[in-house]
Amino acid sequence: MPKLKVRKITYLLLPLVIGSFYFVSVAHAQEMIPDKTTTMKAQVVHIEKQETKNIPGTETPTTYQTLTAKIQDGEESGITVTVENDTLNLNEGEIFYLTHTQNNLDGTDFYTATDPYRLPAIYFFVGLFVFLVFCFGGKQGIRGLIALVGSIFVILYILLPGILHGYPPLLLCMAACSFIIIIGSYLTHGINKTTTAAVVGMIVTILITGILAYAAVHFTRLSGYSSEEAVYLNFNTHGVVDFSGLLLGGIMIGLLGVLYDAAIGQAVAVEELKSAAEHFSRKMIYNKANRIGREHIGALVNTLAIAYVGASLPLLLLYATSSTNITIMLNQEIFATEIIRIMIGSIGLVLAVPITTVIAVLMLVKKKET
Repeated sequence: MPKLKVRKITYLLLPLVIGSFYFVSVAHAQEMIPDKTTTMKAQVVHIEKQETKNIPGTETPTTYQTLTAKIQDGEESGITVTVENDTLNLNEGEIFYLTHTQNNLDGTDFYTATDPYRLPAIYFFVGLFVFLVFCFGGKQGIRGLIALVGSIFVILYILLPGILHGYPPLLLCMAACSFIIIIGSYLTHGINKTTTAAVVGMIVTILITGILAYAAVHFTRLSGYSSEEAVYLNFNTHGVVDFSGLLLGGIMIGLLGVLYDAAIGQAVAVEELKSAAEHFSRKMIYNKANRIGREHIGALVNTLAIAYVGASLPLLLLYATSSTNITIMLNQEIFATEIIRIMIGSIGLVLAVPITTVIAVLMLVKKKET
């Protein structure tokens, strides 16, 4: 090859090589030096400009505001800043949370509104709930509140740290559910045979439901990545968390509330039937308690399903406005996950009635009464 042609090729390739090194170095710098973000509380001092515009690329109108706000906490407390707001419709004097983003590459920074200040309203309704429980629940209500606090403690300080450390979420959730069942039941209803029957029934049901949930998630090949939160959590934990196991654990935790109601109800029904008709045999008490349980199942299954549907209402409306085929829609993971969640929860609820009733009859009704 002539020397002149080699030089021409070299001159052509040299800018490409230099440019490649430049872009690689910039990408590396962006990866190594992330933007710094700080969230703080602020109050709207003045609305400089407010207008309604369409979101870029869509025909959906939204309100755009340019605000002057005074920061109320953190290192920048007392500073007045300009905030670009396209997510909230704020009023003058209103308190909200804003995010200060600093670009570590070019030094630019900007402030954006993120959330209104909701905590006072949250504190009010929590206080109202506690007040009503004290007024109308009496000692039983107070015990229930203590059990609720204990359950939240177990979830926040035992279950969540265990999952983040990479322990199997399903086993952790089943253990946490059993612990919550034991502590909550005995705290609320006292240590007696009726409570013990309900506790044993719930734990047996949790074990069976856990096996069914594992099979359902395995055969439907659910990954657990049906929400944006799961994707972000995967990046934040560098892939440590088992998300299919986390999905299984979530099903168990979601079942716990209605399962508790059904099991306690059946154990008490057996106790009351035994006291009212001591001449009844175990079989007769079982049949009559099961009759009560069937009515309970009808109400609770409907409650469980409607609760899940209510939580997924925006998702249902989104697909109602699309032209996606119903079979394709149901096959998508985001819908399949909710269907499996409802089905496994309902199966566990249905099983809890006969299981708890059998255990309660064996524990509470003496054999000589048969």
